[in-house]
Amino acid sequence: MGIGEHFEGVKQHWASNFAFLDYFKKVYGRAEPLPKWSDADVNEFIASDPVYGPQLKALRESRKFALAGGFVGAAHLGGVALKFSKAPHGVLLATGFGAITGAVLGSEVAEHWYQLYKMDKQGANLRFIYWWEDKRMPCPTCNCGLQC
Repeated sequence: MGIGEHFEGVKQHWASNFAFLDYFKKVYGRAEPLPKWSDADVNEFIASDPVYGPQLKALRESRKFALAGGFVGAAHLGGVALKFSKAPHGVLLATGFGAITGAVLGSEVAEHWYQLYKMDKQGANLRFIYWWEDKRMPCPTCNCGLQC
């Protein structure tokens, strides 16, 4: 085994370790962003894809847990800080920390409630982006915006 083969193996190893960066390149590294999608578009994808549709639906529903947890955490820790401290900067910091902590805890609850740990979250989001990209791609023959 030569030194070139060794470095090629190391390169493949680190490429597989950082494969998640491909997701960010696909989502955020675009020359022109994808057009905005609506809830109706997401529901259309959910109905059309029997594998990734239910996964994306569970992911979208899990956001409610994080939002509720963030709100409860912010209200609770902000209220405790206001009651005992009455310092505006302390109340603000405690409210922010409570929101972050509550959102993380809410996300963990949703992770187990919807069993998100069993599914490929990144794959479901990427599949939707690919579907949306294909749907919004202009027709190569007449450039009408539809798939003729």
